[in-house]
Amino acid sequence: MGGRGQVPERPDPLPIAVVDNHTHLDIRRRDVADAVAPEGDDERTTEDVAAALAVAASVGVDRVVQVGCDLESARFTVDQVDRHPSMLGAVALHPNEVPALAEAGRLQAAWDEIERLVDHPRVRAVGESGLDHFRTGPEGHAVQEESFRWHIDLAKRTGRALQIHDRDSHEDVLRILADEGAPETTVLHCFSGDVAMARECIDRGYLLSFAGTVTFKSAGDLREALAITPLDQLLAETDAPYLTPTPERGNTNAPYLLPHTVRGMARTRGVDVPTMCQAVSDNAARVYGPW
Repeated sequence: MGGRGQVPERPDPLPIAVVDNHTHLDIRRRDVADAVAPEGDDERTTEDVAAALAVAASVGVDRVVQVGCDLESARFTVDQVDRHPSMLGAVALHPNEVPALAEAGRLQAAWDEIERLVDHPRVRAVGESGLDHFRTGPEGHAVQEESFRWHIDLAKRTGRALQIHDRDSHEDVLRILADEGAPETTVLHCFSGDVAMARECIDRGYLLSFAGTVTFKSAGDLREALAITPLDQLLAETDAPYLTPTPERGNTNAPYLLPHTVRGMARTRGVDVPTMCQAVSDNAARVYGPW
C-alpha cells in the first residue's frame, strides 16, 4: 500500500463486481496526492472521470453513483452521466449549501434548477440532502429542515431514491422523515448512527450505506450497527475523495479503493466476500435500476 499522502496501490479485485453507491468525481483534493489524475487545477475533466472509472472497474467496482450536491456539481453530474455508461447520478443541495443560498435570496431558484436536473433519465436519486448540525450552527437549522422537507417531496414526486446526509442530527433526520413520510426508497448515505438508530432505520425499511469509516479502528459502534443490518438493506460507498478506508486512511479516496470497505463489511457481517459483493450489487440495482 502507499504511504500517507501517496497514491494507494490497487487492492485485489473483488470476485463479483459491485457498485460505489456514493462518490464525488467532480471534487479534487489538493492537500494530498490525487489517486487518479495528475496534480493541477481543481477542474475535473471527462478524461479524469474516465480514468477513475477504468481503474475502479479493474478491481471490480464497475458502476458508480456520482453525487452532485451543489448547483455546479449537479450540472457536472448530469453532463457526465451521459458520457459514461457505468455512471448514474444523484443531485440535490447539500444541507451546508442551503443557508448561504437562502441568505442570498437564491434558494428557490436553486431548488427550481435541481428539480429540472433530477428529471434527467440517468439521474436516479435525490441526494445528498438532509441535516448537518456539525458544520452549520443553530442559526441555519430551520432552513436546512425546510430544504430537507422539499427534497423529500421531490423524491416522492419524481419516483427517485433519496440519499440522506446526516451529521450529528440523527434524531431530527428520523423525525422529519416520519413527519413527511419517507420516499419508497430511502438511503442513509455514510451511515454514522449506533445500533439503536440502525434498528429504527431497518424497521422503517431504509437502506444503510457504509463508507470507509466502518474500517476505522475507532468505529466499533458503527461495526455493531453493520452487524445487525440485513444483507438486503446494505450498500457500500466511498464518498470519495473523502473517508478513505483502512489501510489507506490519510490518502485521497477514489472508487477503486471500495474493495477495502467491502471486505471489511464482509468480516463484520460474518459472511464471505462473494456474498457481500452480491448483496451490494443486487441492492444497488434494486434502488437505482439498470445502468
